[in-house]
Amino acid sequence: MLIISDIEAAILGLICESPQYGYQLEKIVEERGMRNWTEIGFSSIYYVLKRLEKKNYIIGEMKAIEGKPARKVYTITSQGIDAMQFKVKSALSENQKSISSIDIGIANIPIISPEESLKSLKSYIESMNEKINFLEKSVKIHNDLKSPYFVVALFDRPLNQLKCEKEWINKFIKTIKEEQKIRD
Repeated sequence: MLIISDIEAAILGLICESPQYGYQLEKIVEERGMRNWTEIGFSSIYYVLKRLEKKNYIIGEMKAIEGKPARKVYTITSQGIDAMQFKVKSALSENQKSISSIDIGIANIPIISPEESLKSLKSYIESMNEKINFLEKSVKIHNDLKSPYFVVALFDRPLNQLKCEKEWINKFIKTIKEEQKIRD
């Protein structure tokens, strides 16, 4: 079966680029800011490597590294390449459902006062502004570094999503204020 999780695909994608060992993968995840768009924890890298190896998507071999102890280096198999190609095509072909906790808040907004709603949503916008600033800086850095277009896109896409969501939240705030006027 070719189905792999998003975390498996993130790790397997790095091994597609070149053979890697665990700590090297951690460094790449950090350098590329992959934790902004994946759920990869440091300890999960080794767990995922074991799963991928068990599925025969990668092969791990102990190799001597210049001046360092031998490390297990992982190489992708043809079955792993097939799984990655299937995952990439699937991910690029179909919009997946996105779940956000703000929807729980919106669904249950009558539980709190309109004033609390407005205060909470303004705080939400402040947290969005921090993320927007981070992503704008990241896009600039990667453009300045002449990073590949797909690396820039990993920061630019969420940046534009946040800007759009911020616009929607501001409209929703206006709706709350208008609804409150009607009830008064």
